[in-house]
Amino acid sequence: MDFGVQFKVRGDSFGGHFINGISMAESESVRKCELVFCDEDKSIYHSSDGYKITAYHIIKNNVYECYTTFENNSNSTATLEMLSSFCLQNISANTIHRATSFWSAEGKLLSQKLTELNMERSWSGHGIRIEKFGQIGSMPVRKWFPFIALEDSEKAEFIGVQLYCPSSWQIELFRYIEPLTLTGGLADFDYGHWCKDIAPGESFTTPKAIVAVESTLEKVCDTLVKFQNPNISPVDEDLPVIFNEYCTSWGNPTIESLEKIAKKLQNSGIKYLVMDSGWYKEQGKNWWDTIGDWNVSKELFPKGLKPVCDMIKSYGLIPGIWFEMENVAPLSQIYGETNHLLSRFGTPLNVSEHRFLDLRDEWCVKYLDEKVIKLLRENGFGYLKIDYNENIGVGCDGAESLGEGLRQYVLASQKYFKRIKEQLPDLVIENCASGGHRLEPSTMELCSMASFSDAHECKSIPIIAANLHRLIKPSQSQIWAVLRADDDIHRTYYSLISGFLGRLCISGEIFDLPQENWQIVLDAVKFYNEIKHIIKYGFTRIINCNVEDYNDPKGYQIVLRETENDALLIIHTFKNGANPPIGKYLENRNVIKIFGSSIDADFRSRCYLLEK
Repeated sequence: MDFGVQFKVRGDSFGGHFINGISMAESESVRKCELVFCDEDKSIYHSSDGYKITAYHIIKNNVYECYTTFENNSNSTATLEMLSSFCLQNISANTIHRATSFWSAEGKLLSQKLTELNMERSWSGHGIRIEKFGQIGSMPVRKWFPFIALEDSEKAEFIGVQLYCPSSWQIELFRYIEPLTLTGGLADFDYGHWCKDIAPGESFTTPKAIVAVESTLEKVCDTLVKFQNPNISPVDEDLPVIFNEYCTSWGNPTIESLEKIAKKLQNSGIKYLVMDSGWYKEQGKNWWDTIGDWNVSKELFPKGLKPVCDMIKSYGLIPGIWFEMENVAPLSQIYGETNHLLSRFGTPLNVSEHRFLDLRDEWCVKYLDEKVIKLLRENGFGYLKIDYNENIGVGCDGAESLGEGLRQYVLASQKYFKRIKEQLPDLVIENCASGGHRLEPSTMELCSMASFSDAHECKSIPIIAANLHRLIKPSQSQIWAVLRADDDIHRTYYSLISGFLGRLCISGEIFDLPQENWQIVLDAVKFYNEIKHIIKYGFTRIINCNVEDYNDPKGYQIVLRETENDALLIIHTFKNGANPPIGKYLENRNVIKIFGSSIDADFRSRCYLLEK
């Protein structure tokens, strides 16, 4: 692998070939550098302006861990406007693979020939050819995942990259002539309004990126995902099943409704009962408009939450609770504490009438200690769902640029995630951001699991769940299986088997289900417990799905996940997708167990536990 570096210091010339306004790469800052040292772990450059740039590319478990440190050894402050986390040079490729992402449509694979992107070199080699993409704001997975894979079909080689960046980021692929350069990191000044002042004697280090090389797309994705090292709580190591009551009460939990659920779940094999939003709402007000004060609703829970937790525990379950701790809503008292909220150009930063705590402010940290950590500890909660439903955009005040304010704010938010775990080490933390808007590696490493999506009851749930195998660990991907009293058995199987593509999370009207459907739920939990080692340790070798329209899926999906000794084959049919060709996946394998309905009609599901 040929590693380089890209950066730009304010005042230096932009690159040529019509690059200015598209990219800050290939600037005068790079041309002033000389490579003075290189080994397998790092490349060191000295600039004629007195800067030292160290591009690290450390080999760890068959991947490269990349990040860059800029040191200012000059006598004056340098303003960085761009600094790459990674830069791969002299690449040969003909196809680019990316993962698009919108709300309730996370991780859809987009594969394009470079010729489709008009990326072939010009007739003379003059003029930049570039494809640049990224995300701006505090939701790092919105429109795109911070991921790319480049395919050289002649060599059967795939180079994959994941950025560990929870704020604005960018990835750029460009060429003048052959070959290609791939670089990325924090969104630069032009793209994300980021710059950073580095005083004499000071330094700055970028977020890291992980680079892998494999022979197939699924292998390179698997290598990247398995490098992620999440902070799993001990109680969550064996991937227990979750029940979240959001799609049962829709933001109106009561101790009566929770006890009704707990009674039904007793001895079912389900471990967590999570109370979602609304537990704090004031009489006559919507739960969405009162986020921020976090006072237990006297209307819903007149005796507080301790009796709720005690009751849930009495049925053998671990109680959980929902918070959106970083945002504040217009009907909360804290909404007026503008000295402690994020601002832009001196005025409170409002998004859809919501504002944001500035977690760089110690006052806010102490406030959340009182409202979140104290509540969790005193009431005995074992599970915390952290949601995040708005994006602060390009940035905020408090630093030399809006983008640097954003970077500092997001790191302060991650620091508070860590503070919660330090105070409550056994707590299970779920990462949720309107579903999947924070499914990037550095945030995933802070949590036991994550909400895969806000896709609650749509037919595309198994498609989204399979997509995410390429991007996060299935053992962390919590998938909704929302059950309704009027579901037939085929719909019940369809929902539950979708959950086998990750962490099974049940919700809905379980106390009103026909007995036949409830028995299917109990059987599903037992089957899940037999296959969860494959979910946790396996390799997803096959994702066979060509659905184009998630609102009107047609065809079928076949997913095969394997370990050394066994495998899990999961089939979903969609419109006109009956009787998919699964025979070749069953060849030379013993069928240990089958779960599901027949797949001879539309919107059916079946799975096989196989022995190699």
